[in-house]
Amino acid sequence: MTDRPVRRAADAGALGSRPVTGPIPRTGMVLAAGLGTRMRPLTAATAKPLLPLGGRSLLDHALDRLAAVGVEFAAVNAFWQADRVAQALAPRRAPRVEVLRESALLDTGGGVRAALDRLGAAPFFVVNGDAFWLDGPRPALARVAETFARGDTDVVLLVHRTCQVHAEVGLGDFVLDSWGMLRRRREREIAPYVYAGVQMIAPAALADLPDGPFSMNLAWDRALAAGRLRAVVHDGLWFHLSTPDDLAEAEAVLHERRTGETR
Repeated sequence: MTDRPVRRAADAGALGSRPVTGPIPRTGMVLAAGLGTRMRPLTAATAKPLLPLGGRSLLDHALDRLAAVGVEFAAVNAFWQADRVAQALAPRRAPRVEVLRESALLDTGGGVRAALDRLGAAPFFVVNGDAFWLDGPRPALARVAETFARGDTDVVLLVHRTCQVHAEVGLGDFVLDSWGMLRRRREREIAPYVYAGVQMIAPAALADLPDGPFSMNLAWDRALAAGRLRAVVHDGLWFHLSTPDDLAEAEAVLHERRTGETR
């Protein structure tokens, strides 16, 4: 690892139409195995990523974003209502999808760790199944890949400004310095950035971790301690979708953007 500074993640949106300087991953994963308990009663009989927003499921939106930047294969893990997840994804052709059924919940890190043999040896995207965003001037996934390609990193996270989220996100997650380096929020500190549910990660960041359930935070903290965790600040709209009220508000925002009419 060198001490060469990288461009600030907050500046990454100022690149205009400049092409991506690093390769876009050909593989990705969408996390769809959670129980979605805070979204009940909407998730009483369906998986949270299958809930509709703007005429498509959250899961389809995530896969559409991956396909749009050139991802060819996506693993999707499933636990709650796994049969319905598989049925909903059966018609998809781009990206090609494989549903990985979990017999017990593996959490975010464990789920991705279990899929490494399907995802290949190159860095790949991981998108939360309930992540929904509208791109700014350039696709958020392309900006994440470009930042990863600058080197000296094992994980790049997409983050969003806490003050711009119209939902309850607590005190935020991260503080970002002028070089795009992250640190965790300290106790009682209000952090200006929240994780937006999108990342690009090197397989090596997970390969030596044990099988079984663990949080992705374990891999992030190791990358953070090694100075190999970076961030890109999202420059479009991002929706925190935790409760039925969050989903209804997102639907209202999308309706207003399409029609100019408020609900």
